[in-house]
Amino acid sequence: MRTFIAIVAGLAVGAAAALGLAVAVYSLVPADPAPTAPPTPTPAAIVETPTPLPTPEVAPEPTSQASPGRSASPFPLVGQAAPALVAPGLDGSTLDLAAYRGKAVWLVFGGTYCPPCVDEYPLMNGFAVRYADAGLVVLAVHVKEDAATVQPFIDELNVTFPVGLDEDGSRARTWDAVALPVHYWIDSDGVVRDAALGGLGPEQMAAGLTTILPGVTVGE
Repeated sequence: MRTFIAIVAGLAVGAAAALGLAVAVYSLVPADPAPTAPPTPTPAAIVETPTPLPTPEVAPEPTSQASPGRSASPFPLVGQAAPALVAPGLDGSTLDLAAYRGKAVWLVFGGTYCPPCVDEYPLMNGFAVRYADAGLVVLAVHVKEDAATVQPFIDELNVTFPVGLDEDGSRARTWDAVALPVHYWIDSDGVVRDAALGGLGPEQMAAGLTTILPGVTVGE
């Protein structure tokens, strides 16, 4: 009997111990965390795309048009008022282009060193005499030469029109006379009407004169 009671008591103690252990283990297990609401997504920053500025319209550059039947001249002075020109004359006087306003002027920049001048000056002499009554004046300016060099050249060719000196070349630069000789035809109002590089024949000279002698039939 005592043995039976001891066994029952042992079983009871063991069950109590097992229950206590289970309770202890259960208390150590963490409770399930309360469900949390998912984070509210932050709206992405709105990136504004810059609007490109409108491209400014560029007005087309004006183009010069030649008069009907005549091509545009490569000389910038053609169609413009003639630049001022004052130079010491070969004869000691002063050659001043302004003094010839009201007359048609044929101006050439040249030199004793340019072969075309040797052929052109006699022809220019003839035109100067022939159309003097029509108001034509022929002038020559020698570039980077002095009187001692030019005078024998003029005498040899029997040049009768006025000749001036441009000893430092400044006048030629103003007139865009880079290659010599260069011819300019200036009307009675002081406007350059035509221009040409040297090496001209009578026909080309006559064509230039027709631009500054209106109403005059210019022959070769």
